[in-house]
Amino acid sequence: MSTVLRYVNKTRHVVERFIRIEHVSNTTALSLKAVIDKLFSKFGLSISRLHGQDYDGASNMQGQFNGLKALILKENPCAFYVHCFTYQLQLAFVAVAKKHVQVTSLFNLVSRVVSIVGASSKCCDLLREKQEAIIFEAPHNGDISSGWDLNQQSTITHFSDTRCGSHYGTLISLISIFSPIVDVLEMIVDDGSTEQKCEVDDLLDSIQSFEFAFNLHLMITILEISNELSKALQRKDQDIVNAITLVKICKQSLQVMRDNEWDLFLKAMVSFCEKQNIDVPDMDGVFIRRGRSRRNTEEMTNLHHFHVDLFYAIIDMQLQELNDRFFDVSTKLLLCIAWLCPNDSFFVFDKEKLIHFAEYYPKDFSRVKLMALDDQLQTYIFYMYSNKEFEELRRLDELG
Repeated sequence: MSTVLRYVNKTRHVVERFIRIEHVSNTTALSLKAVIDKLFSKFGLSISRLHGQDYDGASNMQGQFNGLKALILKENPCAFYVHCFTYQLQLAFVAVAKKHVQVTSLFNLVSRVVSIVGASSKCCDLLREKQEAIIFEAPHNGDISSGWDLNQQSTITHFSDTRCGSHYGTLISLISIFSPIVDVLEMIVDDGSTEQKCEVDDLLDSIQSFEFAFNLHLMITILEISNELSKALQRKDQDIVNAITLVKICKQSLQVMRDNEWDLFLKAMVSFCEKQNIDVPDMDGVFIRRGRSRRNTEEMTNLHHFHVDLFYAIIDMQLQELNDRFFDVSTKLLLCIAWLCPNDSFFVFDKEKLIHFAEYYPKDFSRVKLMALDDQLQTYIFYMYSNKEFEELRRLDELG
């Protein structure tokens, strides 16, 4: 177990130090807590002075009742758990992939495609040859431009639930080389073993369906929004205010997509399907689930299924996950800190909210200190307003 401490030193600078790696006999929360207690004792530290915890999303670390986070909070209620914004974002989008049946099916199919196409060097070589042929012909067909770093060959790799952006990377690679992948799978059907032929033929039928193409495009569009946010959150110069603003923008973008961009999305879908020779259903026709007869299907149109059951439902689920994950205690704490932001001459400064922030730490701010804090904050903001040196400040870290 690796241990890192982050603290403010005597000169009021934030310092982050890697302490050491400790051997643990097992990864239960109790074992990890015992190692931390031993480590703190060795260095003369006290959990009572701990003001925050940060782990990954594993249940033994952040479990609500028996995780390491909970064990430390029982000993020190002010050691608030703060989950990495980027990792929370990743988990929010992974959650939808696990909770929604059609999205789960999409990623299962993608995983099968990656496994089959990347199973042998022969398949990889075939994929490369097909890409080279398309890249060579594309400029002559007017499909894409030629030039340095353009039309580069793509590879497709397995996604990871814990690697930020990996789901988006896998899907965007798949769609960029969709036609070569179909060609390779068709060759496997022609030349493979009987057992392999059946599996790949079924896979081809699934990925060349309108529903697969629809879910593929929908998740790429959603993950594209999150991917840009993820990259922004990982910037070393990112501050709290901007991070929270970026999360809000992400949710706003999803809401705009839900409310206003259905027609644009459907048009792009139809265009893709026409290029890939995928049948586009009549949106006014009756929707029939695969593998079920018409009489066993609830009467609904294709438009209702794709627009309401998929487009609306998946975006709504994604918005709900973001709301659930970014409005816990740690986010409230960060929002309180944001009221100190110096941007626009301390426009967002709010004395009452900063006092509320101090109330989260009763060991540091007694009742008397809270009363004094009221006057101190008033003096602070008066000084900031009257001093021209602070007029150009834009970020919290510039206050140091």
